[in-house]
Amino acid sequence: MDKVILKASKICKSYKNGDKNLSVLKDFSLEIMQNEIITITGQSGSGKSTALNILGTLDLPDSGLLEICGKEIKDLKENELSELRNANIGFVFQFHHLLSEFTAIENVLIPTWIKGIINKKNDAIQLFEKLNLASKINYFPNQLSGGERSRVALIRAIINKPDILFADEPTGNLDIKNAIVLIDLLKQINKDFNQSIILTTHNPDVALIGHRRFHLENGILHEQK
Repeated sequence: MDKVILKASKICKSYKNGDKNLSVLKDFSLEIMQNEIITITGQSGSGKSTALNILGTLDLPDSGLLEICGKEIKDLKENELSELRNANIGFVFQFHHLLSEFTAIENVLIPTWIKGIINKKNDAIQLFEKLNLASKINYFPNQLSGGERSRVALIRAIINKPDILFADEPTGNLDIKNAIVLIDLLKQINKDFNQSIILTTHNPDVALIGHRRFHLENGILHEQK
């Protein structure tokens, strides 16, 4: 039987806009299976990033339930939630958020250090080789191209072999060539590491990577047939 990695039920989220409430997500429900790629499209401001931040436990919903790897998020203490993020969740953002004072491989190894693992360097090197970055291991972020930084961020996101990878507009700042490379890498990671992936994009061509595809409009999630 397929394993459910993430289950969101009737998630609602709104923000204060002056003296009014701006409703961003309305009864947002989604279930993701192991090794499944889900894509969510929508216009800028449609709530895609808000949805991903909530699903990735970076933000809290106003109401609704979220379960990741069989754990109900609202029942977790802050240290338990931090452990879950580090062990079970990976993030790739439009802006890479690499630390400028660390080399590429040091940036990648930071999640393993947080987890208390000190022998992951060989695993990291293998991933650099797999993603054609072996010669850039000791480069600093400002010495890398945009496409190279995106691949380093991707390695960092998967170094702890998380169950689920969240990618928020990962091709947004890339040219067409590097966007294609990144999408191919995500498909390869999904296949090779059996990882579930949730990806948001405003690009319908990028969304085709999804085994299931959704569209977010007016706070409501619609599955595309």
